[in-house]
Amino acid sequence: MGVGKIMPYSTVIYTKKDHLAYLTLNRPEAGNSVNLTLAQELEDACRRVNQDDAIYVVILSGAGDKAFCTGSDLEKSGAVYGVANAVASIEKPVIAAINGDALGQGLELALSCDIRLASDKAKLGFPEVAGGLIPSDGGTQRLARLVGRGKALELILTAEAITAQEALEIGLVNKVVPRKELSAETGALAKAIASKGPIALRFIKEAVNKGLDLTLEQGLRLEADLYFLLHTTADRTEGISAFIKKRTPKFKNR
Repeated sequence: MGVGKIMPYSTVIYTKKDHLAYLTLNRPEAGNSVNLTLAQELEDACRRVNQDDAIYVVILSGAGDKAFCTGSDLEKSGAVYGVANAVASIEKPVIAAINGDALGQGLELALSCDIRLASDKAKLGFPEVAGGLIPSDGGTQRLARLVGRGKALELILTAEAITAQEALEIGLVNKVVPRKELSAETGALAKAIASKGPIALRFIKEAVNKGLDLTLEQGLRLEADLYFLLHTTADRTEGISAFIKKRTPKFKNR
């Protein structure tokens, strides 16, 4: 799979290589903030990712080295656009490479990803309440589920940005790395995940995410259903064969 722009977007760069899709918010002059065009283009890109069986893992980042995404231009017009939901709807694992500040809707975008790696220079926070607003793209819901009610309320109510290291300590990000190493570190993680069975990757994400909103009994039933469904796939047969023959499996997403 070669590398190149998939669509001629003006505010999102969409490339893919070796079963990885790279979605880069491309408004560095505006801190990669979300405007209507970016929201629409990112939603379209997420839909295309879901339709592409050759993509196993997605990396979401921002252009430049200062900002992942510093918020939303939409707030100035009073418009609301659920761009984080588009990212959350991606069926494949999504890794956020938080290359700079993630504020407001930018943090909501990061929260909609499955794994978050952050630059040691990044700041994260929800400044909305300082302007008499509240997070409106899933922030109040996803943050509490990730770090707990107390920490979520503290972060949102104070409107204070925290460092990447502080975010790591409360479980908001999975790992903090030097800015210059973020791209390589994220790429290595994505490649390691993409080497696994792609159907199993999707089922794992579905089981964990949906299971959080179910009772334990319901979640265990969902897990069992997905486990048995996986046994009907060619990739499962390939995985067993590769294990027995002590070779690297060649999954085909079937």
